[in-house]
Amino acid sequence: MSSPFVSLLVFVFLCLLFTINCQHPPPQGTFIDCGATNTNTSGFQEWELDFSFISSGIPKTLNPIPDFLPIHLQTLRSFPLGDGSRKKFCYDVPAVPRAKYLIRTSYFYGGVNGNDFPVPPVFDQIIDGTVWGIVNTTDDFYNGVPSYYEGVFVARVKAISVCVAINAYTESDPFINALELIRLDDSVYNTTDFGNFGLNLVARNSFGYPQTLIRYPDDPFDRMWKPSGESYSTPKIVKDIDVAGFWNLPPLNIFETALTTEQESPVNLDLQWPTVSLPNSTYYIALYFVDGRNSSSRVFNITINGIQYYQNLNATTAGAVVFASRWPLSGRNTISLIPVEGSVVGPLINAGEIFNLLPLGGRTLTRDVTAMENLKNGFENPPIDWNGDPCIPPEHAWTGVACSAGPRVRVVSL
Repeated sequence: MSSPFVSLLVFVFLCLLFTINCQHPPPQGTFIDCGATNTNTSGFQEWELDFSFISSGIPKTLNPIPDFLPIHLQTLRSFPLGDGSRKKFCYDVPAVPRAKYLIRTSYFYGGVNGNDFPVPPVFDQIIDGTVWGIVNTTDDFYNGVPSYYEGVFVARVKAISVCVAINAYTESDPFINALELIRLDDSVYNTTDFGNFGLNLVARNSFGYPQTLIRYPDDPFDRMWKPSGESYSTPKIVKDIDVAGFWNLPPLNIFETALTTEQESPVNLDLQWPTVSLPNSTYYIALYFVDGRNSSSRVFNITINGIQYYQNLNATTAGAVVFASRWPLSGRNTISLIPVEGSVVGPLINAGEIFNLLPLGGRTLTRDVTAMENLKNGFENPPIDWNGDPCIPPEHAWTGVACSAGPRVRVVSL
């Protein structure tokens, strides 16, 4: 079951059987309403104005504003494309060194770049010196819904830099509507080597949940669990489960329903998940199981694309979380739940999360960063892209700044 490329762990937690009546306290962190001119309360938190976190860009308000759009997405900050060179525009957000954060960026274009640009721009987003990924909101824009990008990162120093950046595909001004940094419990996703990797969310689903999105106050960290659209039966699961002992602290709601086979007989359950085709990479996978029945055996093996993932999982009222810290995937993928001999009922699954393991980039030498920040502060009008790391990533270094290559990155000339 094991290999140099795969780390697989299973944690089964006995849970006290009582109903949880208390509500989680609001998540702690920084919530930035980009481009807003007035503070507002949306959802459980008060959103801050963004001007103290960034020195470039133009605040804009959507016009018209869709009725369904929450107030913190009705404004945005837009950044000039200029000559198309690969500039980056960064929010510097205070953080606790070595603390773990869920970072979420939100986008709703609304045509703010004018009639000449009916399609949203495509651009990069960067965390400190790491290219997080490409922001392409086109499909969501045509469907009339916001786009959300989420990752998990550990703060290296007293601030985290979150940037949008021009790339070769950017045809109009990049933008951002909202930025959230939510402090996570140290135990969450803690088998990840956050000194060398971040987690980039691919999918988080509550299988069989027929309602709307699950998030705070059900999820203590306001993670978004999207309902599954699979066409299997969804038996109701008992609600009296204490999730406080579950790995990754999931919300109770994900255990209220499950996907299972169309009949209760022990036949295979094949799940095409996630629904998107994946690039060839290494992934963190967490699968969640609870069986609300107090009798009969529900034991099954789990394979991914025909490769053994876990053997003889006994789904009981105690619950189980099975996860792999490093699992290679590419293309379309199938999770198969296969009843073992002697199991009298079919398998089930309640929820799943999958993240791409994102190798972290380097950092410019700290004293050089300090020197460049001091130089920037001495200018009345510094270049608009002089924010974030001066040298990293190399394709988005500050305008006019030359840097060394290699593991010890330094500013060498201006």
